[in-house]
Amino acid sequence: MTTLVTGATGLLGNNIVRLLLERGVPVRALVRETADPRPLDGLDVDAVEGDLLDPVSLQQACQGVSEVVHAAAFVAIGRTAAAAAQRINVDGTKALAAAAHAVGARMVHVSSVDALAPGTPQCLADEETPGSKPACPYVTTKRAAEDGIRQAVQRGLHAMIVNPAFMLGPWDWKPSSGRMLLEVALRFSPAAPLGGVSICDVRDVAAGCLAALQRGQAGRQYILAGHNMTYFEAWKLFAEAAGSRGPWSQARPPLTTLIGWCGDRVANWTGREPDVNSVSVAMSHLWHHYSSSRAEQELDYQCRAARETVADAWQWFVDHGYT
Repeated sequence: MTTLVTGATGLLGNNIVRLLLERGVPVRALVRETADPRPLDGLDVDAVEGDLLDPVSLQQACQGVSEVVHAAAFVAIGRTAAAAAQRINVDGTKALAAAAHAVGARMVHVSSVDALAPGTPQCLADEETPGSKPACPYVTTKRAAEDGIRQAVQRGLHAMIVNPAFMLGPWDWKPSSGRMLLEVALRFSPAAPLGGVSICDVRDVAAGCLAALQRGQAGRQYILAGHNMTYFEAWKLFAEAAGSRGPWSQARPPLTTLIGWCGDRVANWTGREPDVNSVSVAMSHLWHHYSSSRAEQELDYQCRAARETVADAWQWFVDHGYT
């Protein structure tokens, strides 16, 4: 039976599509009219035009499918674009869940560790750790989308939630999270953020998503994280893969807070919020360190070595002209 994938032109969605095809599973991809055609070029995929904001197109896309992987999302770490985040991340997720339920399809909803509480240098966070991250449209709408999935499960939808950490790997056409790798590798940054990150390979996360689809318990949540390290260690690893200079030190909060404040002022003056703003700076101070033990035990989730992941991601960017 056919599997529907949303976000099929994005980093995770494109890797999921390719893994499904490798396994001989027919794939239908929901794509917007304005989507970049390169990620699906040459792939044997039934690409159907639709939009998460159009419930009718979602109902049509779900016809004849037995599984749905919802990997599309609106991602912006900042204080602006609240309306777009609500429409896409919350309303769109609920509409897709309703369409999947109507045809009896199983569903995996791709959330993010950003919807969960952070860890600490001494303790990894898991699915049950209390707390939350700084409030911003992305964080709050991803949490609300998870609530929408849980409500759909109560109505009978067989759905699971996965929470990937910081993904790197091939097929990052936009690029998305790989943009950090490119910026560190191509532009010398003397100081890295103070907090921590969990680097995982997008190919392993794609396999984890499909394992959740096949073996996950309805309503169950699975963290798909990786190797926990400081941003300083991660940035050194990025520079090593590219053969460039890595950071010398970690930036302290007074400086980074000022930089975030400046980003907010730029947003106020121009109407366009830069990637570096008060919210993204606050997030970089946190320890995004997570345990994937539940996924490891229930889904046989495994994450390859971070050095291999970073090297493969960098090589893909080199091969495709991003450097």
